[in-house]
Amino acid sequence: QVQLVESGGGLVQAGGSLRLSCAASGSIAVVNVMGWYRQTPGKQRELVATITRGGNTNYADSVKGRFTISRDNAKNTVSLQMNSPKPEDTAVYYCNAEGLTGWGRFNSWGQGTQVTVSS
Repeated sequence: QVQLVESGGGLVQAGGSLRLSCAASGSIAVVNVMGWYRQTPGKQRELVATITRGGNTNYADSVKGRFTISRDNAKNTVSLQMNSPKPEDTAVYYCNAEGLTGWGRFNSWGQGTQVTVSS
């Protein structure tokens, strides 16, 4: 199994900053893509940002210029730096990773961490 554990969620004021982190562990051969997704009541889980092993990034239009995703390939971790968060960013944030174990492909999700932005 590959397990993902998020940390860093909580309450933040609009205009402040928050940093989410996620660590992957288990029978990992290679992690190809890591990313952050978020979900609010009544909406589907949506992409926030992804990053490939080579460092290519993709961001949702709503967070471009404010959020930054990064990863450490040696440690199998990914982070999301949230600058100038808005109340609209309030959601449960989920870490995702996909790649290969010694026996096949994996696609794992973390348990989620609540981010609440107050105005």
